[in-house]
Amino acid sequence: MNQADVTKLMSQLRIAVRPNKRNLKNADGPEGRLLKLRKTVTALVKHERIELFYNRADEARGYAELLISNAIRHGDRHTATMELADYWLLEKQLVHKLFKVLVPRYENYNVSYTRMYKAPRDYPGIYYRQSVLELRGNPYPLLTADQSQNRNLLHNVLLDEARKEFRRQKLSKLVN
Repeated sequence: MNQADVTKLMSQLRIAVRPNKRNLKNADGPEGRLLKLRKTVTALVKHERIELFYNRADEARGYAELLISNAIRHGDRHTATMELADYWLLEKQLVHKLFKVLVPRYENYNVSYTRMYKAPRDYPGIYYRQSVLELRGNPYPLLTADQSQNRNLLHNVLLDEARKEFRRQKLSKLVN
């Protein structure tokens, strides 16, 4: 069977998409829900890190990944990509940021373009799960602690012991 390779026809997302149905509702109906998602994607491109409810962040992440992936794949001369960017980005100066800043930053990435963290809940406060959605390579400080300096990690313990053994050998050579 000689079939065409269809994997190159569509961009492949580098995030896991939840297979179950999302029950996200809005008082203004489906149009209001899409407007809220468009505002979220616009804020993500503008600020590069936002804090919001987990369900909305999870859904907006997929649209942001798709937008960046298509921008990298087709560039700013492709009409459908420009229409997609024009639809999802409510502030039109962010279209320039997408193609001039984000596309060069992500064109050699092998991982997803966004990162999502679960944020702690305020108690007593709202019940909904909070999250932080950010673009990779943003200018802000890291949200996760740098664990490379933790002396109790296995690789650090092994390196310390190797360093001590090396010094013992050098010292024994100098003494003899």
